[in-house]
Amino acid sequence: MTTLAFDSAIDDVARGAIDFDTDTFFAMLVSSAYTPNKGTHAKRSDVTNEITGTGYTAGGQAIVATVTKDTVNHRVDVAFGTISWPNVTATGIRQMVIYKRRGGVASADELVACIDNGSDIAPTAQTVQFTPGNPLRFAN
Repeated sequence: MTTLAFDSAIDDVARGAIDFDTDTFFAMLVSSAYTPNKGTHAKRSDVTNEITGTGYTAGGQAIVATVTKDTVNHRVDVAFGTISWPNVTATGIRQMVIYKRRGGVASADELVACIDNGSDIAPTAQTVQFTPGNPLRFAN
């Protein structure tokens, strides 16, 4: 799996718009037709091609962020836990997009990261699971 952190997420953290300790984060599933743009995509409204299917709700579901400070290597890691959707029937699932959910319109939700599965999947009444892998790393 390949993880891409959106440039806007780093800016949002620096400006206080994202707090990984207290904010609510969601993960949504999209197809390979979505091409993430690290530099210009900033809001959930920039994300296209969210999947549809049985067992999946538009907008995705909550995902937990864990923050770890490493004073030896002088960095802060933000890791997202494994997330799964049970009993999904859909085609073309390829990527998971993580965003800060504000509970309103998509144009208000800040993007954080996009995790690419590496290939499309088409489950039939199966559990879809993503394990984000490498944490987002803020280091000096």
